[in-house]
Amino acid sequence: MSQHQISIAVAVVVVVAAIAVVAFLITKKRRSQALRERFGPEYDRVVRQEGNTSRGEEVLEFRAKRRDKFDIKPLSPSAQAEFASRWSNLQPQFVDDPKGSVTRADELVTEIMRARGYPMGDFEQRAADISVDHPVVVDNYRTAHNIALRHNAGQATTEDLRKAMVHYRALFEDLLGTPQPDSLPLRKEARG
Repeated sequence: MSQHQISIAVAVVVVVAAIAVVAFLITKKRRSQALRERFGPEYDRVVRQEGNTSRGEEVLEFRAKRRDKFDIKPLSPSAQAEFASRWSNLQPQFVDDPKGSVTRADELVTEIMRARGYPMGDFEQRAADISVDHPVVVDNYRTAHNIALRHNAGQATTEDLRKAMVHYRALFEDLLGTPQPDSLPLRKEARG
């Protein structure tokens, strides 16, 4: 092989390697963009939690693949109406029983998740599972759950419980699939 042929071969290898690197970077950027669009604020939270973008994206991709194995279904109109009615009955009870209302709201959210087909593992797994389909409101679920835990430890105020109900309501409406027309803010003058 002549010196000229070797130079051409080296140049071809360098060009092919450069094309491969560019293709890899473009694919990685598209993957990141697709995950960012799909997961919204949950993307940033997971990347921050994992400490780097690659690991965070792996976690989100794992969640999406896990979610694809579930048979998540919309609620029938009659089930939507039943759940909406139960929420409508629950919400006014907050005034007289804030603590009990938060507990029942958590139970109702869990029940609607089960009815939709989400598996009922521990809380962190449930939150990860719903983050795939409900990335904007999953943080509401985490916040409401944390308030409920503080409530169980005697560390939540009535205002905290009101906030928990607002967070549960946001997730409930998203899971229900139809916003509730009577979703008014809970009154702050509730007794607790």
